[in-house]
Amino acid sequence: MKPNSLKSTRRNFLRLAALTPLATGSSSRALTPISRTGAASFTPALNAYSFLEQLNANLADPSTGVDLFGVVDFCAKHDIEAVDLTGYFFPGYPKAPADSYVNRMKRYVHDRGIVISGTGVKNDFATADKAVRAEGVELTKVWIEVAARLGAPVIRVFAGPQTKNSKDWQAAAGNAKREDVEGWMAEALHPCAEHGEKFGVTVAVQNHGDFIRTGPEHLSLLQRVDHSWCGPLVDTGKYFSDDPYADIAMMVPHAVNWQIKETLGSSLKSPPTDYPKLAKIIHDGGYRGFVPIETLAMKRKDYDPAVEVVKVLTAMREAIAGLK
Repeated sequence: MKPNSLKSTRRNFLRLAALTPLATGSSSRALTPISRTGAASFTPALNAYSFLEQLNANLADPSTGVDLFGVVDFCAKHDIEAVDLTGYFFPGYPKAPADSYVNRMKRYVHDRGIVISGTGVKNDFATADKAVRAEGVELTKVWIEVAARLGAPVIRVFAGPQTKNSKDWQAAAGNAKREDVEGWMAEALHPCAEHGEKFGVTVAVQNHGDFIRTGPEHLSLLQRVDHSWCGPLVDTGKYFSDDPYADIAMMVPHAVNWQIKETLGSSLKSPPTDYPKLAKIIHDGGYRGFVPIETLAMKRKDYDPAVEVVKVLTAMREAIAGLK
């Protein structure tokens, strides 16, 4: 670990913390960190989205690619203790899967000594179309109940657009003011969080490099939602600021789930993740739980998730061991 880089991250963290109240829109209430018992302890897990291409191929033709059960087998093979099973890859999505499928999956992961750490849906709470936002709320509620049936404690949702027709949140929002759009999002997320509380599932809002590009922006939205069952999913590759590690450090005390990425950006040209530095930040923030890895093709024609996930898994395990 380079002392100077850690000092730089701490300085930037303090700078961002000082700026946070300025980015909170109409909300001035500070977000309360999660009360955790015991010393920091976290374990690399897997986000099924790493196998995007193979999973999609299997949905189109069951004789090709890999299904979610195959992803679970991959976890067992590599001693990965938890898996985040993205909702898109369940048969019939966006409809809820049949009870028989859910029960089979629960038994399958249990027999392999694995737990389901989360799931996720596609939604757009940035759009100016109220009907689309309402559909996103209902979709999230349906999958909160699916998550509860699976035994998944967290469901990941997006803030900004996930449609091919919207290039960014401003376009989706019809160039509405940021504060107004944040209000729409909070208005949609609050009933999701209420439903999550009812079923014991936390709603995790991901920074996806669109509406949420920094730690203060992430905190601002969550403060406006103002619900203890709504927290951040920290995507380490989607804070687009001068010092993404400072944004990550800001969010660790509030984190309810993770996506550990290979780079600090959306392409292979982005800076590679410094795993020892990242592990130190997560440790210093007192996090306890799983930190799912999500690798992406990033236009690599030779991309093989079975290879890339193991690379990140090994690097994270070594970084965590180095803390001891």
